[in-house]
Amino acid sequence: MNAAPADQLRLLDLADLDAQVAQTEQARRNPPQAGRVKELLEERQAQNRVLGERQGVVDDLKAELGRIEADVLVVDARQRRDTALLQTVSNPKDAAGLEHELASLVRRRSDLEDAQLEVMERLEEAEAEVAQQEALLATIGEEGARLSAEAKAVVADATERIARLERDRAAVSGSIPTDLVGMYERLRTRSAGAALLRARTCGGCHMVLSGTDLGTLRQTPPEAVATCPECGCILVRTSESGL
Repeated sequence: MNAAPADQLRLLDLADLDAQVAQTEQARRNPPQAGRVKELLEERQAQNRVLGERQGVVDDLKAELGRIEADVLVVDARQRRDTALLQTVSNPKDAAGLEHELASLVRRRSDLEDAQLEVMERLEEAEAEVAQQEALLATIGEEGARLSAEAKAVVADATERIARLERDRAAVSGSIPTDLVGMYERLRTRSAGAALLRARTCGGCHMVLSGTDLGTLRQTPPEAVATCPECGCILVRTSESGL
């Protein structure tokens, strides 16, 4: 294929725009915050499980405390009943039995109060651990929300930039002969599409051309479209090519 050297040179602008589009599209699909956001999501799931376990401990202790408090109420009721009966009983044996039971109830109530105090202390510690875990999750949530907002801003900026680049690309592409653009598009599926040959080095694959290949290029007319023998992209030749 033949094409004016000026048209071949404009392929470099097209290739540069395509490279910018690809780079910006990569940023849009994978904003720099995405990795950390993913880590935070996984960490939040793990810490939520810890919170569930700690909340379960709190619930169990509250249930245990409730049972103790219910037992205290039962003991109190029996103490009031036995005290009232003791005021009315006349049989010494019955009175002794009530007194013995009242003494047992006093011991029982003391044991319950000790158990109640112990459970209340454990409950206080467990609730502190829950509050600590909730604070940790809040911190994770705040960081995640901030990074998500930043990522959305990056995506929005990238989307706007891609739109501008595609408009510029359409203008450049429209200024180049259709058949040359078609060749560039075909080659772009497996290479840079077009690259500058500078100092005997292909700008697409960065390979230094052999003496034989350079000799062939020297004999190739400027209007003939040449390709890199290594990567296959269109080689744009200028005074910098080292030919």
